[in-house]
Amino acid sequence: MTENARSHGRLSVSASLKPRDLMAERPRLRGAWTARVITLFPEAFPGILGLSLTGKALDQGLWALEPIDLRPFGEGRHRNVDDTPAGGGAGMVLRADVVAKALDQAAIGTPPDRARWPVVYLSPRGAPFTQATARRFAAAEGLTLLCGRFEGVDERVLEEYAVEEVSLGDFVLTGGEIAAEALIDATVRLLPGVLGNAASTEEESHSAGLLEHPHYTRPAEWRGRPIPEVLLSGNHGAVERWRRDMAERLTEARRPDLWAAYRRKPD
Repeated sequence: MTENARSHGRLSVSASLKPRDLMAERPRLRGAWTARVITLFPEAFPGILGLSLTGKALDQGLWALEPIDLRPFGEGRHRNVDDTPAGGGAGMVLRADVVAKALDQAAIGTPPDRARWPVVYLSPRGAPFTQATARRFAAAEGLTLLCGRFEGVDERVLEEYAVEEVSLGDFVLTGGEIAAEALIDATVRLLPGVLGNAASTEEESHSAGLLEHPHYTRPAEWRGRPIPEVLLSGNHGAVERWRRDMAERLTEARRPDLWAAYRRKPD
């Protein structure tokens, strides 16, 4: 006689290549946004993502994090994941066959539509990661992130799996793990229920194409520097106009590229 399968209700579980301590497993709401991260350093996660609001939301099951260790997919007795670059040169390159097996594992149970589940490689040659990108990722059901190492990844696997390349900026890191955590943080905070006040995401930098206005709080005067009088006036219309004016001034002075794009937008 067999037991009937227990219903998990609003909770969801996922398969894993690695045995897990189920008592220590975080709960997950069914349909929760999920980040699967292919990395040689799964112990780097959740890292900072396990703290503050993202960590609280993770513990509540509002989103889920699934690091996937690349090493077990390696070749040979030593589980090699890389090889020398074709054509010569310094460094090593992650092998296409190895990365492909990890991507196949990460794809289990996910929709093939890249709009519903993006597959992203953190790369300094990728398209710039912006607030609009974070909103697009947050609107998906989840995403898979590939963290590069060494000189990069064999181009063929990126082409075969229609991997989207995304960059945090014009600089190079030793690996994609830090970039992955930053990308996940920017995305997760846009998910429903993660922030205490959802309206705060509507007023912050880049949400409207402008940098955010300055902020002040108590004491009313500090080291001879008072809070601008308009913020203490109680006139909400005047406060809103001041904030918009300051946002425009800061954007024009600090980010002429954003300012030019903002000025081109239709009214």
